Amino acid sequence: MNYGDFHLPIPVNEPVLSYKPGSPEKKRLKEVLAELKNEEADIPMYIGAKEVRTGKKSSLHPPHEKAHILGYYHNGDEKHVKQAIDAALNAKSAWAALSWENRASIFLKAADVIATKYRPYMNGTTMLGQSKNAYQAEIDSACELIDFLRFNVHYLSEIYRQQPISSAGVHNRLEYRPLEGFVLAVTPFNFTAIGGNLPSSAAMCGNVVVWKPAHTQIYSAQMFMRIMKEAGLPDGVINLIYVDGPVLGSVCFSHPDFGGVHFTGSTGVFNQMWKTIGENISNYKSYPRIVGETGGKDFVMVHSSADPDVVATALLRGAFEYQGQKCSAASRAYIPSNLADAVKKKLAEGIKSFRMGSVEDFSNFINGVIDEKSFDKISSYIENAKNDKKATIIDGGKCDKKKGYFIEPTVIEAKDPAYITMCEEIFGPVLTIYVYNASKFEETLGVVDSTSPYALTGSIISQDRSAVELATNRLRNSAGNFYINDKPTGAVVGQQPFGGARASGTNDKAGSMLNLYRWLSARTIKETFNPPVDYRYPFLAEK
Repeated sequence: MNYGDFHLPIPVNEPVLSYKPGSPEKKRLKEVLAELKNEEADIPMYIGAKEVRTGKKSSLHPPHEKAHILGYYHNGDEKHVKQAIDAALNAKSAWAALSWENRASIFLKAADVIATKYRPYMNGTTMLGQSKNAYQAEIDSACELIDFLRFNVHYLSEIYRQQPISSAGVHNRLEYRPLEGFVLAVTPFNFTAIGGNLPSSAAMCGNVVVWKPAHTQIYSAQMFMRIMKEAGLPDGVINLIYVDGPVLGSVCFSHPDFGGVHFTGSTGVFNQMWKTIGENISNYKSYPRIVGETGGKDFVMVHSSADPDVVATALLRGAFEYQGQKCSAASRAYIPSNLADAVKKKLAEGIKSFRMGSVEDFSNFINGVIDEKSFDKISSYIENAKNDKKATIIDGGKCDKKKGYFIEPTVIEAKDPAYITMCEEIFGPVLTIYVYNASKFEETLGVVDSTSPYALTGSIISQDRSAVELATNRLRNSAGNFYINDKPTGAVVGQQPFGGARASGTNDKAGSMLNLYRWLSARTIKETFNPPVDYRYPFLAEK
């Protein structure tokens, strides 16, 4: 029973540590990296109270050092998906009944231990398992993950306080229930924070969750799961399983208690999910919530008034940080003819200065792409561009997978704004630029808007405010996150809620109240203190 209206801590964004030479965080992170590399992890699935080891093991390798084995995870099958659903449904009643202040405390404790003793372990597993350098790991698997947990607690507290008005003699109230059934969370390799947020945001709202991470993110996912259990998450609230996508879908999307899916991944997979859910709609107790953040072909639109140094920096960071494997990465840029030579020169200088190699060498800006399948896809775009008269590779272009999956940051200049690498999502360190006539800025805005089916992120770089205003208005539906004089990456929880529309997803804005509403089902309760005892209304009388 509650005896007060509790106010939980007001969140602030977790400070980003610098890892400068001689800093204690750099020393400790290097110690943890060595510790993790010297161990061979045996990674179970977490289903209910059990750590499930099937004996059907797959190895995990750093993408930048594929000969090294970080450990093995135990593969599941259809049986384990069913067990995870059963465990979730068995935990549902007690979890939904737990008071909000006690539910919230679990996630706040998890945030605090990630911020302190587990910070180097979240960063270390992300660095080794997903080939992120120290800074990219810090802003992801430490700061953003901590922010998701703390800000979501704050936002959900605010939602719970939103109540209707009451007239005389009546008390109206809203209760925010979890969804009926279970929520499926499907998470990608590229952001550990997304891997933690998708299951935890739904669970925070009182839901129970079946969580399937990308196989290439299991190393950091299991670390987050261990932390959540240490923080007090009851058994069965989140169930972590490692199964193939089609197996997962065949069980979850045919189950009558399927309540919703929280997804980040490819547009094609999300489209297939939506289709399957629609085909099975008559099987479900309720209409499932379908929330997805999918692909992107993110743009940088440059006006003739822009500062070439600002443009080059935005492109070097936006296109090549984390090897271009961000949903928001700058992958197409429109450069006005008056700035083209200066921008291209500065891009070449920047790329030449990049160091590429292992994450354990903190001087490396570029590391490996996630796996061989990704390497082969990205390198095929580069090889095709080398042999195509419609394009010229002006920087980079080398690919090598002997020791790790290394692709040199590459800039392609397209002669046609509809060239394939201007249109298709590549998800790697490849930037395509198109030089347009500086006098045709407004016309080129139309090209930006119509070139891609996606609408995730984009930016305008200009010192001319009228050009900024024009681009902001004309590109209103081209990006869910729009940046002015900045790169199109780096959304911060509580500052820039993230998500896009069109083929980029449902735009439900992770890191905001908008997303949390999707995991709640409101019930209106009206109580009448003095109920009527006669059906007759006054208007019925003639005298």
